[in-house]
Amino acid sequence: QVQLVESGGGLVQPGGSLRLSCTTSGSITSIYALGWYRQAPGKQRELVAVVTPGGRITYADSVKGRFTISRDNAKATVYLQMNSLKPGDTAVYYCNAHNGPVGYWGLGTEVTVSS
Repeated sequence: QVQLVESGGGLVQPGGSLRLSCTTSGSITSIYALGWYRQAPGKQRELVAVVTPGGRITYADSVKGRFTISRDNAKATVYLQMNSLKPGDTAVYYCNAHNGPVGYWGLGTEVTVSS
């Protein structure tokens, strides 16, 4: 059974930082691309960042220079370090793993940026 479990969300003030973690289990291996998506209230889910098995990284323009994605294949975990957070970053953040047409989602962790 495949599971992706996110953690690290919470309430933070503008300009603050959070580190999200997503631990995978089951058949998720190092051949899967791992990524983070987010969905704000009333908006569609959007890509935040993704890292391929080969280490190629893509960021959404809105988070470039502020967020950093990394993966630890030995721990089957992907991280998202979020710095200089803005109210516009408020959303539920979802972990994703995919390999071609096969993909899996976590249940999400909520991030709220507010003073």
